[in-house]
Amino acid sequence: MAGRRCGTRRRRWAGPVVAALLLAPACSTPGQPADVAARDIQRTLDRRAAAVVDRDEAGYLDVLDPRAGTLRAAERREFRNLADVPLRSWEYRLTGLDRTGAGRATAQVELRYRFAGYDGAPVKAATEVELAERDGRWYVAADRTAEGSARHLWEQGKVTVVRGARSLVLGTGQDAGRLRAIADTADRAVPAVDRAWPEQWARRLVVLVPSSVDAMGLLLGTPAAAYRGIAAVTTGEAGGSGRAPADRVIVNPEAYEVLGDFGRRLVLTHESTHVATRAHTSAATPMWLSEGFADWVAYRDIGRTAAQAAPELRRAVHAGEVPADAALPADKDFGFGSDAEGLGRAYESGWLACELIAERWDEDKLTAFYRAVGAQRQREGAVEKAMRSELSTTLEDFTVRWREYVGERLA
Repeated sequence: MAGRRCGTRRRRWAGPVVAALLLAPACSTPGQPADVAARDIQRTLDRRAAAVVDRDEAGYLDVLDPRAGTLRAAERREFRNLADVPLRSWEYRLTGLDRTGAGRATAQVELRYRFAGYDGAPVKAATEVELAERDGRWYVAADRTAEGSARHLWEQGKVTVVRGARSLVLGTGQDAGRLRAIADTADRAVPAVDRAWPEQWARRLVVLVPSSVDAMGLLLGTPAAAYRGIAAVTTGEAGGSGRAPADRVIVNPEAYEVLGDFGRRLVLTHESTHVATRAHTSAATPMWLSEGFADWVAYRDIGRTAAQAAPELRRAVHAGEVPADAALPADKDFGFGSDAEGLGRAYESGWLACELIAERWDEDKLTAFYRAVGAQRQREGAVEKAMRSELSTTLEDFTVRWREYVGERLA
């Protein structure tokens, strides 16, 4: 069970940026005034962005420092890695500028890009760009991901693109046939989610498939060790206006590969649910509800018994390891670094809690409860308030019912 685990990283994107011409230098040096330097540097970045969208390799390389030969070779490779990626837009926004010496500057830059047909608003990523001024013109001398930020798929190699009916799959170091199979599975997952979730959502997936779990860790900006047993992770903005970009489902190729067709379908349906419910998932939503609901949707139409769907929890129940006063799992129980059995029990407990609501109340009540919890501004009291308003019960009463339900379903 734990081997096919999925997960969600709740990410909040940066807020509005400061206009380039209003930027103040962190330290002043002789030469151009700060506002003029910022203006000219932004123009350099604009030329670079236009070259990406126009697939103009010569224009892309033209903004690079002529003396930075190593950078030029690396940037040429990265530009070519992007060749098949369907870009709707690509832009750089200057958010900070440090004049580090005469004719030298370091810029904090926000990259914003959209995939054509999939992103309703730009995906944002922080980068740091070093620039050199030569003969009155600013050139890019170095470009690196900002500290603590995730890397991009095209930085890892040539991107192969496969389009499904409801999915866009991008991979590096992957056979096109394998990516096609993932797209086919994603195309089946989307309508399964649509049948269970009544709210409006994008009804399409962007799936990234890196070459290894280590490469996956770079895409997530976290150590790969935490994801070795995780088949896929969804990233994106929790809550929000609904105008946020489509979430990215990132597949761990090593864990996903060992699954059968059933497991792969389960994983991508689970992840599709996170994409669908993202606008109604907030800091107030406990993990047992967000992960349990995603599993409930994934298992809803596939006819698995509780014993088959919750093997870790069933073993614990039969071994007498579930105390009589057991509580719903805490967020920490869903940590990717947790032991496999404990992680499995947490997911399975959340799934059975959601199944209990769908069975004893009804499916509409379950989705209404999910929305009501996510609508709260803070975690404290959110579940309790939603249980009163949507289920006419208390958390204490529900927890007792859940314990009894676990015993009945896993006897």
